[in-house]
Parts: sequence; C-alpha cells; structure tokens
Amino acid sequence: MKLAILAGLFFITAALYASVGFGGGSTYTALLVMAGTPILLIPVISLACNILVVSGNSVNYWRDGLFKTDKFIPLIILSIPMAWLGGRLNISETVFIGLLCIALLLAGLRLLLSKPKIDAAEIRNVPLWQSVIIGGAIGFYAGLVGIGGGIFLAPILYFTRWGSAREIAAACSLFILVNSISGLTGQLMKLGDLGALEQIWPYWPVLPAVFVGGLLGNRFAALKISETWLKRLTALLILCVAMRLALRWISLLTA
Repeated sequence: MKLAILAGLFFITAALYASVGFGGGSTYTALLVMAGTPILLIPVISLACNILVVSGNSVNYWRDGLFKTDKFIPLIILSIPMAWLGGRLNISETVFIGLLCIALLLAGLRLLLSKPKIDAAEIRNVPLWQSVIIGGAIGFYAGLVGIGGGIFLAPILYFTRWGSAREIAAACSLFILVNSISGLTGQLMKLGDLGALEQIWPYWPVLPAVFVGGLLGNRFAALKISETWLKRLTALLILCVAMRLALRWISLLTA
C-alpha cells in the first residue's frame, strides 16, 4: 500500500472517529498491518495518531466542564502504568493480530448499537475498586496493541450508569489521551532498546493527515450532523477492516 493512500485512509478514519468522540487507534493499527508495516512500529504510529485526534476533543470537553475529576481519577490510577507495561512487552505477530481483530470486532459492534439514555436519577457512584480494576485491565490491553481503550471503556461506563452520555464521552476521550501517551512511552522505550527508532520516520505523512481529519471530525460534531449516520459509517469501516484482518490472522494460524 502506497504511503499516500495510507495517509488518505488515516485521514478518513480520523474524521469519522473524532466525530463520535474516539481516536481511531484500532483502525490505524489494522491499516498498518495490511500495509505490511513492521509489527514493532505499528503501535507507535497508531498511538501517536490517537494523541493528535483526541487532544482536540479532550480540550473541548474540558472547557465545557464535563470532566468529573473525582470519578475519573480512579479509572486511570492503574490504567496509566498498565498501558506503559503493555507497551513494553514483545508479543508475536499472530498474537498481536488476534488481539487486534477482537478489538476491531468489539469496536464495530459497539458503534452499531444505539447509546442507551441515562437519566440523572439513574447515575450512581461506582465503587473505587471496580473503577481501578476496569481502568487497569483496559489500559494493559490498550498499551499491548497500540490503542487508547475508550471503545471498551464506553460500554462499561454505560452499563454501570457512571454518568450522563456527555460525561461518559468526556471521560473516554481523556482516558484515550492519557493511555495513548503512556502506551506510546513504553513502545518508544522498547524501540529504543532494539535500536529501531529511526524506522518510524518514513511514516510521518500520516500525522498531519490525522490531525486535519480530527479537526474535520470535531467540526462534524459541532455542526450536529446525524451522529447515528456517522456511527454506522464508522462501524462499517471498522468491520470491513476486521474481516480483512481476520483472514490474515487465519492464514498465520494455518501456516
């Protein structure tokens, strides 16, 4: 896959994901796998793109006063160090693609489902230990495969009645940001240990592509374009990529 085509696909992915409050890490990672990018480099590129996309959303949510610090802190107590640990670990290509395929399938199904409405009277306080364990588990998985983890956190927060829809979107956005930074740190240290950092530079065009795509996606959200339509289109993209990746994974298992 030519780099210009890859950058174009990253641009589309960033615009779609940003419009529904996510970063796109799982899809960037899958596209890089299909482009034949070395496995060691993939999480670094994906996490860097994630950071660029969700930063804008996080700032907007912060300005709107949607962050509930006392409820959010427990989610990242373990997630940050666990994302770093996941980023430091070396895993085989087969395991990596298998875990990524699962992430994509769950993400696509998540976006196809309508967000449940949460009335103010239904919001409850989630026990501290539950928040810590949930954040730690998602953070480790996120760091391992080079994603932010928000796509997994969102349904759990809805199920536990953690907050309003906008408060959950804000929490997921910042969760993606801090875990992407932590996971990226671990991944860069791993590459530094292996002397492979210089191999990342040829992929620099994807960074401005996702930055502009993320800004466009934020604009879509601000214009109140049908979120249902955007979610379905994003889900279709994710599931198509997941099926392509599943075929690659099966070929590795049967090789």
